[in-house]
Amino acid sequence: MSGTVDQSYNVVMYDIDMFDNSASVVKSLHKAGRIVICYIDAGTWENWRPDAGQFPNSVKGKPVSGWLGERWLDIRQLSILESIMTARIQLCQSKGFDGVEFDNVDGYTNNTGFPLSYNEQLAYNTWLANTAHSNRLSVALKNDLDQISDLLPYFDWALDEQCFQYSECSKLMPFINAGKAVMEVEYSLNTTNFCLKANSMNFNSMKKHLNLGSYRVACR
Repeated sequence: MSGTVDQSYNVVMYDIDMFDNSASVVKSLHKAGRIVICYIDAGTWENWRPDAGQFPNSVKGKPVSGWLGERWLDIRQLSILESIMTARIQLCQSKGFDGVEFDNVDGYTNNTGFPLSYNEQLAYNTWLANTAHSNRLSVALKNDLDQISDLLPYFDWALDEQCFQYSECSKLMPFINAGKAVMEVEYSLNTTNFCLKANSMNFNSMKKHLNLGSYRVACR
């Protein structure tokens, strides 16, 4: 997802950064028959993004552990975030992407600096999904496993990290049972420790490095 996109992989879908990639990259991938998903961080402020100056200090919370330059967002302040996130979604659509992956949409389970509730997260995530759909984009639920029962009707597929490492993959089965795809990635485990199980659950799993470069070992 990060760095220059290696377009040589014979895969169904590419998930790449929305800001870092131009419409020409999306067009080239489409020409090769790929579905192209844009990555948008909807739950944290990133100080290197071109629209970073649009976020007032009032919506910036605690730093995100392990990720320099990121701070959690106060998702309760939708009156402020709505225009910023809508512009990002519209830029994704205008570049020709097919869908969107929203990251960090489980702030209510983290130490954000704000007293975010389950229902407030639910409202924000539902708004994100509906706005993506109104811009003709498919939308993935990233992690946020404990809200799947409520969010399943609004999201088209799931993208999860390290569910085998943390023994929580069963929580993703509602997507499979609803005929919706599950994309899953592991960073620490060897493929011998999760691929057979992933395939039996009909997950599209792979191993990647945490820096999300082009390295990948797919289970199928």
